[in-house]
Amino acid sequence: MNSLNQIILEGNVVRQPEKHEAKGHKVCTVPIAVNRRYKNSSGENVDEVSYFNISTFGPVADLCEKWCPKGRGIRVVGRLKQSTWKTEDGKNRSQIEIIAEHVEFKPFKKTTEHESDSQEEEAVQEKEAVSF
Repeated sequence: MNSLNQIILEGNVVRQPEKHEAKGHKVCTVPIAVNRRYKNSSGENVDEVSYFNISTFGPVADLCEKWCPKGRGIRVVGRLKQSTWKTEDGKNRSQIEIIAEHVEFKPFKKTTEHESDSQEEEAVQEKEAVSF
């Protein structure tokens, strides 16, 4: 029986995604910030921000590179993957990354009333959600 390994994150892109090739595959890394608000034991509201790198592959990588500018909201459904390696000095290292299996793009927010709708219209013409 396979164990369950699924994660859902919703947040905002914090800087321009980076696309590269790894082992002959297109990979786009999308850095996002996920906000959480809760009340502490004193009843005060506390804002917590967590940062994650999302890895996308193939056609999804192409779309994320194009449609994930800094500030855009996205929702990601994916899985966690742990990579392990040894450094040159023999120390064991590991890293957990989020592998996207489905990405939804939130609509662009208008900054002014007179701003052109062309960017938003283009976004609607593209798929609002992509999966692989």
